[in-house]
Amino acid sequence: MMTQPDTFPDLDSLYPPPSEAIQRAVLPHLIAFHRTYLEAATFFCLATGGADGLDASPRGGAPGFVKVLDDRTVAFADWPGNNRIESLRNLRQESRVALLFLFPGQLTFLRINGQARASTDAALLERLQEGGKTPKLGIVVQVDQVLFHCGKAISRARLWDPASQELTQDLPGIGQMKTALMGGDPSEAGAVEAQYRHAVTHDLY
Repeated sequence: MMTQPDTFPDLDSLYPPPSEAIQRAVLPHLIAFHRTYLEAATFFCLATGGADGLDASPRGGAPGFVKVLDDRTVAFADWPGNNRIESLRNLRQESRVALLFLFPGQLTFLRINGQARASTDAALLERLQEGGKTPKLGIVVQVDQVLFHCGKAISRARLWDPASQELTQDLPGIGQMKTALMGGDPSEAGAVEAQYRHAVTHDLY
């Protein structure tokens, strides 16, 4: 059962307020530091919500795949995935979004909160081309808030520590899981795994 408002912990008694420096670092527009990080960005998660539920969608590309259109606007392409397109369906109902960027090797996050819309503008799509391909549509985000976020979660997870990868080596593979979920022959798991790995490393655009 979800916690009811009248029984929810008193947050102000549990946590001190953010420092003045942290509060002043939350801006309504991009500055040079944000632009530099966005130019280097290769991965972020896009959070959306709608009447049918919530979605957190991973997005990735070569450095520069997120385009800064001006100090209040960024854009990125929507490339093929699993075709659930939950983010896009949510945007038809609710424009509010949150973007959380991770930077390999860095102990900081970049966060953008704002309002988003889908666009099929030809000039924008041409600007968002990757791998010689033009996306079907782009997502344009108007920045409401932008801030850097401390990387304590990265340190706790030892995310960039090569030794951490060893902890996941024995996890079930996609081929094994997909075959089991579809009621297929377990002997086909290897072929399914190979097909999946080819798709996620070659069929990118």
